[in-house]
Amino acid sequence: MNKKILIVEDNPQNMRLVEMALSTGSYTLLEATNGEEALEVAKKEHPDLIIMDIQLPKMSGLEVTRKLREIPEFTQTPIIAVTAYAMKGDEKKALDAGCNAYLSKPISARDLPNLVAKMLARRQEEKE
Repeated sequence: MNKKILIVEDNPQNMRLVEMALSTGSYTLLEATNGEEALEVAKKEHPDLIIMDIQLPKMSGLEVTRKLREIPEFTQTPIIAVTAYAMKGDEKKALDAGCNAYLSKPISARDLPNLVAKMLARRQEEKE
């Protein structure tokens, strides 16, 4: 069964890059372009993994992550934080907010699919 991945990204070029990087996997890719939409799509579609841009309109990716972690069905959902504005302490903020991993942009077309596969496999093992 295809794993659902929610990509939360407000920049269309970055969205396309992430989608292209994950196109070799057999994933169902879902999109959200702001924090409010991310919460709606997550609640409706129940993704297996979320790729969360930190800099979003309306609500930051960290705020979205904290809200998702308050919902029981999302406490174990892997969330990868991504940001173009990588500054000292950002990774710790992302992890403290509930993200499981952190990547700075530009995203590597090799590293992202590997990280996604690894996190989905780990999540599957935890369920079994």
